[in-house]
Amino acid sequence: MVSDNALSENAAAGAIREKQGLIFPGIAPSRFPEVARFMVVNPAARRLVAVADEVLGYSLLERFQETGEDFDEASRVAFLVNCLALAEWAHEARGLRPELCVGPSFGGTPAAVYAGALAFPDAVRLTVALGRHTEEYFAREHRDVVTQSIARLSADRLAEVLAELFEARAWYEIACYVDEDFHLVSVTEDRLEQLLRRARALGGLPLYTMRPPMHSAAFAPLREAVAAEVFAGLTLADPRLPLVDDHDGSLVTTADGVRELLLDAITRPVRWPQAVRTMREHGVGTAVVSGPDALWGRVPVVTDTFEVVPLTPQLALRPRRRSTVTRPAVPQGS
Repeated sequence: MVSDNALSENAAAGAIREKQGLIFPGIAPSRFPEVARFMVVNPAARRLVAVADEVLGYSLLERFQETGEDFDEASRVAFLVNCLALAEWAHEARGLRPELCVGPSFGGTPAAVYAGALAFPDAVRLTVALGRHTEEYFAREHRDVVTQSIARLSADRLAEVLAELFEARAWYEIACYVDEDFHLVSVTEDRLEQLLRRARALGGLPLYTMRPPMHSAAFAPLREAVAAEVFAGLTLADPRLPLVDDHDGSLVTTADGVRELLLDAITRPVRWPQAVRTMREHGVGTAVVSGPDALWGRVPVVTDTFEVVPLTPQLALRPRRRSTVTRPAVPQGS
């Protein structure tokens, strides 16, 4: 079930009956007109934008407005800012007090910041450096590999499709296990049409094709380069809040564990149902999704398990309701 006021109602009652889990979603397209007012008006967002400007050496808002691209450098940093600013707003205005934190795919970076394992300026530097390394790597390696999302196809039927690719000696890997019938599959472009055709024939719904691809053991050289050239100079701390590993559902409680979690996003598939199971096993009943989200907080494995509270710029900008106080009538004359 999805609700946008559960946190405020619980806070008003003075108690939260079930534990909260905080989800920072994987990066999704975020258009400047949809988030610009929040980034200018919200105090937390303004503060984070100012820090980002100093780290980047340019105006984040100006570059974000100028480019208009979904996943360029400015849009990735803006996504990071908005995810964290919304969580800070919810802490102050809605009583957000999570027991666990998780961030599938790119969401691992804001999750590490929120949990106190990674300083925000370093998170901006990491976002920029990782983006540049990724672009350079895929400009010369695996140029024919894409990642395709497929919904409404059970694991058994997907296995049939992949078995045909295996028989044809075609390379493939599952990049994300999003839900029981929702997967992201990486293939070479010459096999993409075969994948799409067979998936549709079995009742699947192919959605979008992503370039560059993601989450594959084949990209180990990129992981090694990022570890040596980016993480070597990065300071990480033990998280104050346990992080759920989106690759296997384990709990991450050390700085070394956070480092491996962030690096593993390059080479290990996301297993979202396992992460969800871990949150539920630790008593989480309300899942708070902080940031623009088109996927992770919307799939049945999440909505059937938790009460879902999406935090969006539009929600944060909505005027808060004021309680109505009925004053006793004043006697006329005495």
